[in-house]
Amino acid sequence: MKKSTEVPVLLKRRLQAEVIGPIHAEMVAALGKEQADAILDAAVRKAAIAEGKSFAAKAPEGKTSMADFIKLYQLWTADGALEVEVLETNDTTFSFDVTRCRYAETYREMGLADIGHLMSCNRDGTFCQGYDPDITLVRDHTIMAGAPRCTFRYSYRKGG
Repeated sequence: MKKSTEVPVLLKRRLQAEVIGPIHAEMVAALGKEQADAILDAAVRKAAIAEGKSFAAKAPEGKTSMADFIKLYQLWTADGALEVEVLETNDTTFSFDVTRCRYAETYREMGLADIGHLMSCNRDGTFCQGYDPDITLVRDHTIMAGAPRCTFRYSYRKGG
């Protein structure tokens, strides 16, 4: 799945955070934390939707599916970025728990834990809007927010 020229997603997020962190700090100083967070959130969500559309365009025969969506998850788990316990996979469901999140660990190490959810977690469900709006995510807990695991519950409902 991964081309030799592709940057692993965990490394990509670290590199992005090295740039986003200082920009966010300047936005906080100029605009306040609430507005800076809102701007960062909106920008990352738009990027996630665009990324989802890009992946959808590469889907076999231009048709997205839960099976192909599940294959994409290899990109985000590569290099041990996420440790997961898969609970259920089929044509309409992809449920798993993340038991270790190196994205959260990376942001904590960088002193960016307070915006880690804006840089990574908010991408997860939003990516679906671009990839296939019939795929939705319900996630009640995240390691980034202090829970012991992230609860990913993707479902596919044709026609939403």
